[in-house]
Amino acid sequence: MTDSLRRAWEAEAEAWATWARAPRHDAFSHVTLDALRSLLPEPGERTLALGAGEGRMGRALAAAGHRVLGIDSSPTLTRLAATHEQPVESIVADLAGLPLRAGSADLAVACMSLQDVDDLDGAVGEAARALRPGGRLVLAVVHPMNSAGRFAAPGPDAPFVITGSYFDSFRYADHVERSGFEMTFHSAHHSIERYSRALEAAGFVIEAVREPRWLDPGDATSTEGWHRIPCFLLLRARRAAPAR
Repeated sequence: MTDSLRRAWEAEAEAWATWARAPRHDAFSHVTLDALRSLLPEPGERTLALGAGEGRMGRALAAAGHRVLGIDSSPTLTRLAATHEQPVESIVADLAGLPLRAGSADLAVACMSLQDVDDLDGAVGEAARALRPGGRLVLAVVHPMNSAGRFAAPGPDAPFVITGSYFDSFRYADHVERSGFEMTFHSAHHSIERYSRALEAAGFVIEAVREPRWLDPGDATSTEGWHRIPCFLLLRARRAAPAR
């Protein structure tokens, strides 16, 4: 039986914290964060960081004036977020079973986490339940084009090849070594339609779609073709008011 994504990420927790806290080590600081900020509404009474990890998204939100509650299924990552020199209030919970009352938040931010859950529909449904009507969910995931295929060779003009089915959901793991760090990412591939249907079923209306380009010439991945293939997908969705 395949191990759950939840247990796989707990096993990688210390490695992920080391990776994530290295300055400008991955796309978060110069691709994902700016793209997310462009979709965020003004801070309200409570912002949920879903799949908060070791806390870097929560710290960025708090710096922008949000009152943040971080939620992650990994006890180790939750502890690291709460004990950082810039601590984020954090709790351990499965995103498909949030210990929060309905309508208790204005905003939920899921930064690179919804591809890492065992129950996508449950996690999106719980986000909707925790948000008040009109509340927003802003999410960033590995772009389904990215997780469906690979570059056939090194070089910025190499063909990008999908050998399996883009449409099928499947588990995968990527082992990455960069700048002396190692990390194995455990995730699930879903098509854009699969994410859209999860949002629709939970009562969300999609307001914005972004596919930011990776254009940093100083990054190690600039030798690959991510300037022409979308690496990440970002969505902003509004929880619709119940029909009367």
